[in-house]
Amino acid sequence: MKALQFVEEDSAQVRSLDVPEIAPDEVLIASRRVGVCHSDIELLEGRYIIPFEYPVIPGHEWSGEVAAIGSAVTEFAVGDRVVGECVIGDDHFGFSISGAAAEYFVAKPAWLHRLPDELDWAAGALVEPFSVAYYALLRVGNVDGSDVLVVLGAGPIGLAVTAAAAAMGATTIVVEPSEERRAIAVQLGAAEAVHPDAVQETLDRLSGGRGADVVVEASGRPEVMATALELAAFRGRIAYIGIDVGRSATAQLGLIQSKELSISGSIGSPGVWPQTLRFLASTGIDLSPLITHVFGVDEATDAVATAAAQRGVIKAQIELTAPAPLAS
Repeated sequence: MKALQFVEEDSAQVRSLDVPEIAPDEVLIASRRVGVCHSDIELLEGRYIIPFEYPVIPGHEWSGEVAAIGSAVTEFAVGDRVVGECVIGDDHFGFSISGAAAEYFVAKPAWLHRLPDELDWAAGALVEPFSVAYYALLRVGNVDGSDVLVVLGAGPIGLAVTAAAAAMGATTIVVEPSEERRAIAVQLGAAEAVHPDAVQETLDRLSGGRGADVVVEASGRPEVMATALELAAFRGRIAYIGIDVGRSATAQLGLIQSKELSISGSIGSPGVWPQTLRFLASTGIDLSPLITHVFGVDEATDAVATAAAQRGVIKAQIELTAPAPLAS
């Protein structure tokens, strides 16, 4: 089989490997779509947040088809369309253990969820990043049509927040320097998408001067994180979802008390995958504007390079077409 493998630091190759064998309690998956995440770039550069070893196959944003099942597996059948979670106990699928960027890979049934008929392979590979955005909104609580919600940053997660918040009924304002990304935010349901210089005027107009009922910080930039406190309304809610480690910025911390703000931080999407899949299936959200580049498996290293360059790319995906099922 063909697989994208990070052989060593800064060395990615498409290699020919044996199809893995499965234990009685395991499932063999034929990959269909695999997204490339910024975390994959960090893995390739040797700076992922938990210990890992090369060589490793990346790929934690994926959809696939069950190609074979172990003799003890009863939850799934050959031909089932599935997606899977990536934090598995102490292991991170696609990081500390090899992931889905291969024509075939091994999974445990406990990781897997059936992909609803309403979602195609491409949408299935967006479930993982969307679940991160959805989880942040669940933690901030009760987002609905009464809220003016500001999203700071229109990367893949910020844009997923935009789609989810708009589907929940919130009047959503996206703040992003890139004109291209602002246009995609509008496609995904933003009421307005503005340059940072215009955020205060837009927020005053759409909220009647009240401020943002909800602010979701998705840029991971400390100076932007600080502005969330200033944009929030009295008794507003703030969700920090953008990741930064080690940097700092000056912030008006007194606003937390004087505005009686509620602040939550979130990472990953623990425990919400079934709910996420039901939400996507029932709302009919079209996440396809997030996918800006698609590569075949032979071009998988180009997918990684494109994602790393960041210019003009929101989400690059790898499309795989190896036959399934392999066995009944």
